[in-house]
Amino acid sequence: MIAESEREAEREAASLAIALLARVRRERPRVHVLTNPVAANISANALLAIGAVPSMTSRPDVVADFVAGARALVVNLGMLDSEREAAIPRAVAVAAERRIRWLLDPVKVERSPVRHRFARQLLGRGPAILRANASEIDVLADGAEEPAVALAERFGGVVVATGEIDTIAAPNRQLRILNGSPLMDRVTAMGCTLSALLGAFLAVADDPFEAAVAGVAVFDVAGELAAGEARGPGSFVPALLDRLFLLDHSDLEGRLTLA
Repeated sequence: MIAESEREAEREAASLAIALLARVRRERPRVHVLTNPVAANISANALLAIGAVPSMTSRPDVVADFVAGARALVVNLGMLDSEREAAIPRAVAVAAERRIRWLLDPVKVERSPVRHRFARQLLGRGPAILRANASEIDVLADGAEEPAVALAERFGGVVVATGEIDTIAAPNRQLRILNGSPLMDRVTAMGCTLSALLGAFLAVADDPFEAAVAGVAVFDVAGELAAGEARGPGSFVPALLDRLFLLDHSDLEGRLTLA
């Protein structure tokens, strides 16, 4: 039997998520996303589905202008090419100058010492959110016993550790979300897409931890609902976009489950 305190926590998280989703839909923040080519299309479409506006250019000579007018920045290290590697420091510098919050997605840092070093340099630049899977977080946390918590305390931001259970950790705060679907592991770039969506919530929330909770809740519940309508991976992606577009309070309050 679920304790009333747990039900209340789920109701509060659902209310937070729908309130911030409503702000995204109302304010239509532009999020500049520096991501890999595999993830670009689904990330842009997911942002559009929730009401945000994506921009995606990675040209080093123009990226500063695009970031300057955005309300959040997402930096994804997947398939890192020389153009995006040159653009990222410029984008982060503009974000710092304009006080624009940004998210780091350190894709596959455990596979590449070069990418690992670059990710550590970027962590030192103060992202509001780090979104990564367990193996990526483990290597950045140097094998700490509770890597997400240790990493959050180390760089002073929010860590979103995605997996079978999604953990949102910040110094002195932690929350786990159980929603989602195995189908989300059978489609490429789902983690990258979540990172892009978190950028939209980062743009409208006062608190990065609340942005992370809301973004993960919306994405996981939408994915769970989409999986119930899909026949397989091919029909899952359009169903996910539809669910992100249609998601409402009853979907979240009736389904959001915290650990």
